Amino acid sequence: MIILKVLLIILLIYLGIKIISKYFGPSILKYFTKKAVERFGGQFRDFSNQKQQQPQQKTGEISIDKMPENKTSNKTVGEYVDYEEID
Repeated sequence: MIILKVLLIILLIYLGIKIISKYFGPSILKYFTKKAVERFGGQFRDFSNQKQQQPQQKTGEISIDKMPENKTSNKTVGEYVDYEEID
């Protein structure tokens, strides 16, 4: 008898979720897509505002925004071993 009650409750929950998602699913999806568009649109607006605030450069003019890091190489990595392929 308890198994029958559990199965009935599971079935009712499943059908309830199915009916709710059928009627309210599109509106919930529309809400989340609207929020995502607002969030990503805000990021793109901020980027375009940054780009517009930069001073305009003349054609052929060069500007360096960031100096490259000095990379030191380790010359004592190991020794070179020459090899031959054997067929």
